[in-house]
Amino acid sequence: MWTPSQAFQDASEMKRYMRWLEKKKGLTFKDYNSLWEWSVNDIDAFWRSQVEFFDVHLGGSYSKVLSTQKMPGAKWFEGATVNYADHLLRYRDLKDPAIIAYSEVDPKREISWRELFAMIGAVAESLRKAGVKKGDRVAGYLPNIPEAAIAFIATASLGAVWSSTSPDFGSSSVVERFSQIEPKVLFAVDGYKYGGKAFDRLGVVAELRKALPSVKTLVLIPYLNKSSKMEGAVYWNDFTAGDHPIKPEMVPFDHPLWILFSSGTTGLPKPIVQSQGGIILEHLKSLALHFDLKPGGRFMWWTTTGWMMWNYLVGGLLLGGTIVLYDGSPGYPGAGRLWEIARETKLGILGGGAAYFTSCIKAGIEPMKDGGLENLFAIGSTGSPLPPEAFEWLYNHVKRDLWVASFCGGTDVCTGFLGGSPLLPVRAGEIQCRSLGARATTFDDDGKVIVDKVGELVLTAPLPSMPIYFWNDPKGERYHGSYFDVFPGIWRHGDWVRITPEGGCVIAGRSDATLKRKGVRMGTAEIYAVVESMPEITDSLVVGVDLPDGDYFMPLFVVIKDGAPLTDDLKKRISQKVKTELSSRHVPDDVIQVPALPKTLSGKKLEVPLRKILMGISTESAMNPGSVNDPALVHQIVQIVREKRPLERSA
Repeated sequence: MWTPSQAFQDASEMKRYMRWLEKKKGLTFKDYNSLWEWSVNDIDAFWRSQVEFFDVHLGGSYSKVLSTQKMPGAKWFEGATVNYADHLLRYRDLKDPAIIAYSEVDPKREISWRELFAMIGAVAESLRKAGVKKGDRVAGYLPNIPEAAIAFIATASLGAVWSSTSPDFGSSSVVERFSQIEPKVLFAVDGYKYGGKAFDRLGVVAELRKALPSVKTLVLIPYLNKSSKMEGAVYWNDFTAGDHPIKPEMVPFDHPLWILFSSGTTGLPKPIVQSQGGIILEHLKSLALHFDLKPGGRFMWWTTTGWMMWNYLVGGLLLGGTIVLYDGSPGYPGAGRLWEIARETKLGILGGGAAYFTSCIKAGIEPMKDGGLENLFAIGSTGSPLPPEAFEWLYNHVKRDLWVASFCGGTDVCTGFLGGSPLLPVRAGEIQCRSLGARATTFDDDGKVIVDKVGELVLTAPLPSMPIYFWNDPKGERYHGSYFDVFPGIWRHGDWVRITPEGGCVIAGRSDATLKRKGVRMGTAEIYAVVESMPEITDSLVVGVDLPDGDYFMPLFVVIKDGAPLTDDLKKRISQKVKTELSSRHVPDDVIQVPALPKTLSGKKLEVPLRKILMGISTESAMNPGSVNDPALVHQIVQIVREKRPLERSA
């Protein structure tokens, strides 16, 4: 689809790093793949070079980069100290804005670096006065607005631990997350707008305060209504009053930075703890080398504070980048809203979930025709595999000269194992490469490495941003069971991937949702890529159900554009398309129309819980309703299936 010009390569941060390695370390690499091989085979040298290249201020002293390579339990830079906010202070004199914010509630806002630091300093001082100390938890029930980033960085400056959820989460979902970590301070908004509709959240905030006795201070941000009041709350304007310099508390390299939560579809969301030092190093590497973000570069990802991509987006500040925030629907007031923001801000990098880019195809928008995207050089995509037709749309309808950097990773590490490189060509349907420092490979069922065949994505060496532990998991049993129970000492990520001989990566779907029919495996992502390329289909979900009699039932659920009916002709065309483009063995047994698909609160398809329920596992055991956007849809789908095909099952 695209090959980087020599000028593009030479101007990239990746090339600058390679020139630095040659000059400072006497290391020469002919291409990206040889650089990657070195980065995963000489782990100590690679990560030490990241500290030096990015001039990370490490206090204390350390003798080894990695004391032990075992997983779990790797220890990085023992004896060194660091602070997230301390790293940012070097940018206080940058003239470019630190943050540009758009919202359905407020007009566009620009915040300079000096203004940013003034507010961080004031919030940090107010947190100190509220009794927040190193290791205490501070939580945010906040949309993607500047106040969220400011509260997080102020928390990190004290060595306290941050966690956030989006205000579209209901009270039960928030309580089951925050009650596990017992925050001392809660930042919250009174409400938000999405798609032009206002959502009052004062009632939810009151419920949270009652259900979270650990919260001693509630900081209310009157956002939806500037005159909102709540008895006993402290207000944002008061919390940011006064002139207080930032005083970063240097903490051990592996000191907790934040707690991210898994989607929690089958139980309590996992409270994943990542370290200050690990995140700083990983985000510097990932954003600079794999997305080519530079000081002053403008970087946006459409996300909420409940998705790890918000944390990744804020990481753009670590490089002196200007982060562009948007709180609202990407389809309001029109389907081209994000492209409008890209034009107005002269955006360099625009990221979003793969589903957003496929929705642009369905909406028929033409960003290329409207022009104004001269500064846009990269598109980032994650959340689910980006199908080939989305690659084609980006090049044919957005910009010809464009680097499409799809990547794969997750909340577990708050980054990507597989990602983009400014030195490599872009091929439709492929992630360009394995990320530097990530010793990713694929295993067969016996734990043997395979190439150019679909297998389990694993990591055979640690990454600095891997969880240091799960909160309230003193023996590490939950942590171990999440990643290391299949291949001891090897991180099993749960994705089904093919790594090509050239080093490209194709995601086939989640390995625990893999379709296995008549002995032949296929990833669900392959089905979605084919079915959702049809103009009539806006979304789809497929599950494979093992029946008690040994048979295999594979229904395909489809959402049809504008709610049009599912005709016999469309059913036949869907089946024929799967048969001719994929496999005759994976033609669905039934195509079932549904009004919408149940998804996690972070927007992921609910394949595994639905499969378990259809196989007879109780809904209560298979699914946590608080982590699903619309639990009623699950019951509706199960009922439709059972009416169409009664299935005898044990409870």
